[in-house]
Amino acid sequence: MKDDKHRDRLRPEFWKLPLNSLTPREWEALCDGCGKCCLNKLEDADTGEIAFTRIACRLLDGETCRCGQYEKRKTFVPECVVLTPQTIKTSAYWMPSTCAYRLRLEGKPLFDWHPLISGDPDSVHKAGQSVQGWTVPEYEVPDEEWEDYIIEDL
Repeated sequence: MKDDKHRDRLRPEFWKLPLNSLTPREWEALCDGCGKCCLNKLEDADTGEIAFTRIACRLLDGETCRCGQYEKRKTFVPECVVLTPQTIKTSAYWMPSTCAYRLRLEGKPLFDWHPLISGDPDSVHKAGQSVQGWTVPEYEVPDEEWEDYIIEDL
């Protein structure tokens, strides 16, 4: 029982460790809660360039920037990508440049506003680094209008 309790703890500065050495709890804690990965994206077929839109996944809560059905998200959104230390390598190219998973994969440090650094779970929102309050649910926008919702700077 003591071993289970110890295993469930977050190690000091675990985010500096290699991604493949993180426990499942540490992996989940690495997320800054920005919600940017839940924005729908458009990919240029010729260039591979990714354009983010203001259109959010139907499961994203636009105020908390968290998935409303996180544990069952693949049931509701089969195309949802579940990030793992194995899948981040092939998914990083479409993740936002501020994403902690992408930053760590690239050997970069977390930003000062990341909740693990600041100690404040709302620091991502206070720093203006989340999608809080400015997304549009995907069920409100027809697919053919998504280009009208592209955001230039993310």
